[in-house]
Amino acid sequence: MRKIILFIVALFAFNLQSLFAQEIPEPEFIGETLLIKSDNSVISLDKSTSQGRTVASTGLMLTGFGKVRNQIQIDGCCSSVKINKNDDIKFIIRNVDNLTDPMSIISIFKFEIKKKFRRAELSATNSFGSSKSNNLEYLSFSGKKYGDSSYLIKLDDKEVGEYGIIISNPNNLDQKRMIVTSFSIVE
Repeated sequence: MRKIILFIVALFAFNLQSLFAQEIPEPEFIGETLLIKSDNSVISLDKSTSQGRTVASTGLMLTGFGKVRNQIQIDGCCSSVKINKNDDIKFIIRNVDNLTDPMSIISIFKFEIKKKFRRAELSATNSFGSSKSNNLEYLSFSGKKYGDSSYLIKLDDKEVGEYGIIISNPNNLDQKRMIVTSFSIVE
């Protein structure tokens, strides 16, 4: 009799725990990013189509010595999604699958802020022909599999600023139209 009562109590406790446990579903679309708030609710990050931009320095135009920079730019000075830097910052990012190391396909980087846009430098070439690519100012993060085709990403760096996330899709043949999701870290 005692074993039956313990079994019923354990079964009830398990069902009660399942009832109150809130599992966060994966984002609906590939490339979509959800912010997990401290109360386990979620917010979808802002999405923008980036614009490619190539800029020659003033020195290059005047003297022939300088740099040519390749940049990405998105409209608006700042994201509508604000995160306190003291909070645990976690994202769920959906991809084609979650078999690839997230560090190789997910880039979280800092933007340079202007009045009407945000900009980040991808590469630079100087007048002597040397070039430097992968110039984005990256944030470090840790990631693990989440669900069938998503990643749970936790930010390690939490410096105040405007940030973007780019997910490289190895199945995408056209990388010219880059979608950037964005967020702000505030005091």
